[in-house]
Amino acid sequence: MVQGSKASSVRVTADGEGLVSRAGVALLRELTVSTGLGTGWSQALLDTYDGTPVHLPGRVLADLAVMIADGGDALAHLATLRDQDKLFGAVASDATAWRVLDRVDDEHLTRLRAVRAAARDRAWAAGAGPDLAIGLTIDIDATITVAHSEKENAAKTWKKTFGFHPLLAYLDRPEIAGGEALAGILRPGKAGSNTAADHIEILTMALATLPAHARPDPDNPAAPRVMIRTDAAGATHAFAAAVRAAGCGFSMGFPIGTEVQAAVLAIPDHAWVPAYDIDGQPRDGAWVAEITGMLDLTTWPTRSRVFVRRERPHPGAQLRFTDADGHRFTAFITDTEGGQPADLETRHRAHARAEDRIRCGKTTGLRNFPCRGYAENKAWLELSLAAADLLTWAQALCFTGDLTRAEPATFRYRICAIAGKLTRTARVTTLHLDQDWPWARHLATAFARLRAAPWPS
Repeated sequence: MVQGSKASSVRVTADGEGLVSRAGVALLRELTVSTGLGTGWSQALLDTYDGTPVHLPGRVLADLAVMIADGGDALAHLATLRDQDKLFGAVASDATAWRVLDRVDDEHLTRLRAVRAAARDRAWAAGAGPDLAIGLTIDIDATITVAHSEKENAAKTWKKTFGFHPLLAYLDRPEIAGGEALAGILRPGKAGSNTAADHIEILTMALATLPAHARPDPDNPAAPRVMIRTDAAGATHAFAAAVRAAGCGFSMGFPIGTEVQAAVLAIPDHAWVPAYDIDGQPRDGAWVAEITGMLDLTTWPTRSRVFVRRERPHPGAQLRFTDADGHRFTAFITDTEGGQPADLETRHRAHARAEDRIRCGKTTGLRNFPCRGYAENKAWLELSLAAADLLTWAQALCFTGDLTRAEPATFRYRICAIAGKLTRTARVTTLHLDQDWPWARHLATAFARLRAAPWPS
């Protein structure tokens, strides 16, 4: 049995020189330079200044995004960069950061989004992009963010909490835990879940943030394929029509009303086929059937198809009023032609990964909107999405294996938290990473990969 603690016998002094903590954060900060985020954001906001600012606004916003990527959830946490000026240089004060956020109105927020889209284009060109040959999938989902104080447009939510109800769009990238945060709309807490106008707006925003060569084109069958996935909140005629008009396909949860219930009860036993689990193997106690011919879908886009999943609830689960015959039923609508019902259902069920994206997002700025004003909190949302992108691009460009798939909390512990020492000889500054840290060599290699990436000129 191991007893006692070695730490109690360690002599402690405060005379170390050149030591830095969280050296891995410097990788994310360098990434903001390589992608052009800081420079682009400065150009987007310079018209709000009469002269040349001491701290360029884009650098301030980029530092905020890096701070959020490192787990900060308040402007005061910018001190984690400011207090290490030997590594990060001059970092703006909290007051300066507040003033920069205050300059971001709706017009300038649109400019910031355009800059992030350009940064995504550069990151993908450098090697951080997905495989377009297999198509892209965009997941749209909403979440509740609780406000613990009075804030502009914070309101009672449908979950009887108080706060905001943002709508988010993520590019599904299973090979990277965080996915890519394409777009987000900050909404009051009382905003509806199935508001077609909001879904259409975020669809437009999400497609606009994709590089031009990756966007769908309704007039070009050879254009990249993009699938839009939502839960039943997105299943409105107007949104489905907008998805079709944008040249995308859709797979959306479908409400189980009386017509669907009647169709389910009329499905013959031989029409049910086994559902698949995540490994593509038949799942015990779950089946899928198509009921397209049993419903009136004339108000939906052409080629729309509806499928139903039947599953035995786990022991102890409480049945809902829409369940029947001891089974739980869920439905979805898609415009995909052909394909096995079980494959289409497995693809739609992968929309659940959006919940993981949001969960990770709430450790990357989405848990708390720190500002009193609504415009400032909308800017904070954009910075949170940029922070998620920085983590994703860093993982895709600079790492392999487990670190590519690590969730933000794990990535921060293994990479961002690495300690180091700065030395300067012959006019060259060197960051020496802790050689005993298990992932120190991974970070050193990551810096080399970032600098060797084929960044567009």
